[in-house]
Amino acid sequence: MKFSVSSSELLKQVQLASGAIGSNPVLPILEDFLFVIENKKLTITATDLETSISTTIEVLADDDFSVAVPAKILLDTLKALPQQPVTFSVNEENYGIEITSSYGKYKLAGENGADFPNIPTPDSVDTVKLNSQYLSEAITKTVFATSSDELRPAMTGVYFQVDFNKLICVATDAHKLVKYTTHHLAGEVATSFIVPKKALNLLKNALPANDAVTIAFNKANAFFNFGGMRLVCRLIDARYPDYNAVIPVENPNKMQVNRSDFQNSLKRIAIYANKTTNQVVLDISDKSLTVSAQDLDFSNEATEQLACNYEGSPMRIAFNARFIVEMLGVLDTDEVRVELSSPSRAGILTPVEEENKDRDILMLVMPVMLNS
Repeated sequence: MKFSVSSSELLKQVQLASGAIGSNPVLPILEDFLFVIENKKLTITATDLETSISTTIEVLADDDFSVAVPAKILLDTLKALPQQPVTFSVNEENYGIEITSSYGKYKLAGENGADFPNIPTPDSVDTVKLNSQYLSEAITKTVFATSSDELRPAMTGVYFQVDFNKLICVATDAHKLVKYTTHHLAGEVATSFIVPKKALNLLKNALPANDAVTIAFNKANAFFNFGGMRLVCRLIDARYPDYNAVIPVENPNKMQVNRSDFQNSLKRIAIYANKTTNQVVLDISDKSLTVSAQDLDFSNEATEQLACNYEGSPMRIAFNARFIVEMLGVLDTDEVRVELSSPSRAGILTPVEEENKDRDILMLVMPVMLNS
């Protein structure tokens, strides 16, 4: 059983698939790629039983067969080879693999492909379509706000709310919340599900620049298809908190400030903040924003003043600088708007941009108690 393929093309595909391999697999075969040859097409699959990636390329093959190939040694071999055709020969009896390049031969021990775990297939699914540009942006702007607290599994993923032609993606860790809305969805279904963070990070890295992505889902799994690639992930079976309840509606105090100036100021001031709380204090009044921090344990203190446009009563409010710096980092507009109601209620951060019907982004951050 043989097939030949370009080493660089194969490397590109196995690198995409390798993200699904876990660091401590429960079964030895989960450290392998499953290679399946059918009709001169090679499908490469990797899984950790929660997330699976399959990708397909054309090869020169003499037969249809399957074999499990050790992932690490294959990746290392392909990385060390310059671009050239390589030939894989598989022994039908013991699944030994011999790779032949223009430099020589490399032998490694494969396993029976039939022993590889079955990947879920789309069964009783609903389907929607979305351009990869909007899906990639939805992931980038939300996934950083997910929680790492395994005791609250719902918050460790991103909540997808599908409403016919509208998609809302929400992520929160109880300190910050991001809500991303796009109206570029094509579908005839209204439902919701929670996608794990690992699957979304793998998806973001694999998405093409401008392509249609088909998203199919049932109660257990989500299936993302684009190009020759498919990502399957098990959904988080938990109830997502009512995020609308924590978004303040009445916010009479509104500040507009340059995004990069605000972010850079926070980064500098945070150096002098308490390392446990990262607390920075914002003193906001007409045309002026004062950013300050102090660490009483080490007698560190810093203050900076920025220009801003502000409507409302003068206010003094404190936040965790790290959270706001993260949020400003995923926004791409020159100006941002901060809406506030009182020093003890959440602040809302939104990008200031020309009228954009494509998408809507709202970020919420909880204040920290002011030092007396």
